[in-house]
Amino acid sequence: MTAVRTDTAAAPALRTIEITSTFWSRYRDLVVEEVLPYQWRVMADEADVEIAHEPGGNEASYSSSHALANFEIAAGRAGGRHSGYVFQDTDVYKWLEAAAYALRYRPDAELLRLTEGVVELIGAAQEPDGYLCTFFQIEAPERRFARLRESHELYTMGHGIEALVAYHAATGNERALAIAVAMGDCLDHAFGTGPGQVRGYDGHAEVELALARLHEATGERRYLALAHFFLTERGQDPEFFDRQVAADGPDRALIDGMHAFDRSYYQAAEPVTDMTTADGHAVRLAYLVTGMAHVGRLTGDPALREAAERLWRNVVDRRMYVTGAVGSAQHGERFTADHDLPNDTVYGETCASVGMAFLGRQLLRNRPDGAFGDVVERQLFNAAISGMSQDGTEFFYVNPLEADPAWRANPGREHVLTHRADWFGCACCPSNVARLVASVDQYVYSATDDGTILVSQYVASEATFDGGVRISQDSDLPWGGSVRLAVANPEGRELRLGVRIPQWSAHAYRLTVDGAACEQPARDGFVVVDVSAPGTVVELELDMTVTLVQADNRVRADVGKVAVTRGPVVYCAEGVDNQAPLWLYRVGLDAEPAYRFDADLLGGMGRVSLPARRRMPDDADGGLYRAARPARWVDATLELVPYFAWANRAEGPMTVWLDAED
Repeated sequence: MTAVRTDTAAAPALRTIEITSTFWSRYRDLVVEEVLPYQWRVMADEADVEIAHEPGGNEASYSSSHALANFEIAAGRAGGRHSGYVFQDTDVYKWLEAAAYALRYRPDAELLRLTEGVVELIGAAQEPDGYLCTFFQIEAPERRFARLRESHELYTMGHGIEALVAYHAATGNERALAIAVAMGDCLDHAFGTGPGQVRGYDGHAEVELALARLHEATGERRYLALAHFFLTERGQDPEFFDRQVAADGPDRALIDGMHAFDRSYYQAAEPVTDMTTADGHAVRLAYLVTGMAHVGRLTGDPALREAAERLWRNVVDRRMYVTGAVGSAQHGERFTADHDLPNDTVYGETCASVGMAFLGRQLLRNRPDGAFGDVVERQLFNAAISGMSQDGTEFFYVNPLEADPAWRANPGREHVLTHRADWFGCACCPSNVARLVASVDQYVYSATDDGTILVSQYVASEATFDGGVRISQDSDLPWGGSVRLAVANPEGRELRLGVRIPQWSAHAYRLTVDGAACEQPARDGFVVVDVSAPGTVVELELDMTVTLVQADNRVRADVGKVAVTRGPVVYCAEGVDNQAPLWLYRVGLDAEPAYRFDADLLGGMGRVSLPARRRMPDDADGGLYRAARPARWVDATLELVPYFAWANRAEGPMTVWLDAED
């Protein structure tokens, strides 16, 4: 296959798509009906919530969001001090972006009223030169762009640009785009290599994604050039942050604890095109590499594209959990080393999984490799949606693979919750997972420059493309493996369809075209079939066998253990279904699991029953230590549920990895 297109000339562009999937429609309706209204009440300080603290290297804590009030103060409509983190504005921006996507598939008068008011408020708070970061406007205007290692100013404005561009696309609100353009112009004036400009970049990558989107929305190449500058300047002068801190005042930290991190934490120790391993803060890395892939494509910079794939490969092959979670260490929410994947002290921030989905989508637009789609699928059905409760009002920041309520007494595990929190002082994750779910339609199809439409994700939907091309996709993933793609091509244009063969079914699948078996082998994870006829039906049958998987034995935490998967879903055992402690169970590699769909489980979900043996607990009066002797075993059955659904019924222990015996 040829490379993914870099313009809109060759392949039929996607025009509209309606998600009909039962699974995703439920989530997307939940975003409109529960998630966005709830998050609005929290940001407006109208909800009675308990705000959890997630100590990822700082000690700040807050009792309310105050996110909307900060804009009111910056706009001169209210008095008071700024409250929250320096990047508190981004809670509002990501909420607005999620709402923009939601309005496209579910028009809602009340939601539109709120969003129109938010756009007006954002515009009122913006400075005449386009600058907008309420913390600095209210508390420290003289420190604008003076401490970029931790100020998050570009990160904050980047999220604002992304939200406003998305809102303009959804509603046609010209004021929203004008605010975004003013932000972009402010940054273009302030940063660069010219006299009086700051030759530097933000400590938290994000603005690169935003500027690329602003360029695509406006056609203005200055924004793309600035995004390229931020990427290629990073790490060229490793002492840039240090000089800024010295000039601003070493003892004037904006976020507690940020001084303790090395340059690699900010991905600033070397030029990005020289990076070979995924190091530092996991979300920053995911956003940075997403920007590299996106800007590399738009500018035709092969070095950025190659580096993006190299870093993605390091994450996926050596630093990603079976659920898709990334970020092994609590202190700094960061990557550590190859194969260092502890299950009980993992961070696995929800935002990092959302970022990995962003990255996979951009890489797939660069080059048609099904492996990118596989990782997006893993995030969508596991680590990302685990971050939100089934009722949409509680959230995980951290996504462990093994947890027990009692362990939180250990300070090294206090970040691992066994129940989702109402909200967080650092509330990046709730709105981030909302905007991913609301935009899942953007992940279903992509296209190549030879006119091939790639089916990137199997999500039941009705899609229309240029030239009257329509694809009706029927799929019951993640519970069923039958996919039907009815392609209408009324003009009979030359057209091909790239059908992704997921890695979990690559060994066994059946593909037919108009009822005839297709024996063409997959290439780079896709089977490409001709759909130039006015009507073509492509059917794919995927292998949904329950599978026991093991990790590379360089992953010390998982040696002698197995995880249970079915299709794209990873399963886990919970204390609510099984007798604790869960580490006393052992399963055989020849065990024959049984799958069933349980309509009564959280609105309907698949369950797995797994034959096992359970070690009998030791006698309580036998002492903490005793002479070794053979274990006593009894036959047992482990009941497993989808990992994304854990902690929705009762608080208790959970584990993904199970002890195995040959």
